[in-house]
Amino acid sequence: MFYALNWAVVFILLALWSLGAWAVHAITTWTVSNAGGLAGAAPALDGLQMPAWLALWLPPEAVLLLSSLPSQVAPFIESVLAQMPGLAGGLSALVWIAWGIGAALLIVLGLIGSGVIAFARSGKLPWKR
Repeated sequence: MFYALNWAVVFILLALWSLGAWAVHAITTWTVSNAGGLAGAAPALDGLQMPAWLALWLPPEAVLLLSSLPSQVAPFIESVLAQMPGLAGGLSALVWIAWGIGAALLIVLGLIGSGVIAFARSGKLPWKR
């Protein structure tokens, strides 16, 4: 009975691990595939302004740097977003590798649990003398 309970827990955890990996893969693939469409959103960074109350507390050099930062970062953000759809293929391989490692660890956990159960049933426990 304890063996069945041990392996039932392992298989439930394996099912949850598989569901989680599938969900992460689906969400990230959708996000990465649609990131190219967001590339036009980078010019919206120019509309960002520093709050007036913050400018009072910062030195003038910091205010100048922070106000020019969005216009300097926008081309970089746009180029990164344009490259994102190409990463979707590598993402699938990465998710499969992570799932395989997690599944192997869960199987090892089940084997260790079976070993502990077998050891406990053998009567060779130190506190049972």
